[in-house]
Amino acid sequence: MEIAPNRKALTHERILDTAARVIRRAGFNGVGVADIMKEAGLTHGGFYAHFPSRDALLAEALVHAGRQSAERIAKGSATRQARGASPYRALVEGYLSERHLSGTENGCAVAALASEMPRQSPEVRSAAAQRVRGLIELVQQSLPEEADPARAITIASQMVGALQLARAVGDNAEGRALLAANRDALLALFEPPSVS
Repeated sequence: MEIAPNRKALTHERILDTAARVIRRAGFNGVGVADIMKEAGLTHGGFYAHFPSRDALLAEALVHAGRQSAERIAKGSATRQARGASPYRALVEGYLSERHLSGTENGCAVAALASEMPRQSPEVRSAAAQRVRGLIELVQQSLPEEADPARAITIASQMVGALQLARAVGDNAEGRALLAANRDALLALFEPPSVS
């Protein structure tokens, strides 16, 4: 028998959902606890019933964002694989997609926050490092059997960098072209060229 979550657990989840979305959209320093609580539809005073500090919230929100991203990536990859794509192609095409370009607040936390991660508290940096390791592992799992697993580090780095640069130039023709060029370069490592 499954036990329904209690009110405090549901509220905690709502705060995490909001914080994960807000930090990807505005960055770690772009929003405060009061803003997160307000966006979650809660009072600022209730924050400390759920988290001992802002850093504790940020660390947990990063873990939550990573879980959300992994679920989205897995769902998109499964759909692409059902249409005949290899796991590697499915991952690269999904990560370097136009949808991910415009979906900062629901996308990969690593791409949204990487440049800010080194300047955070040790607690937040530890959670951030876990997100980076998780992304590298995801890439490693998608590689063809014959591929050197160490390639996952450079491939993950190129994927994150390409997405960040495309977002920097904008959700426009230039940003989409940047993503396409990186998609093609990464796919060429292990996939035969598409025949149009």
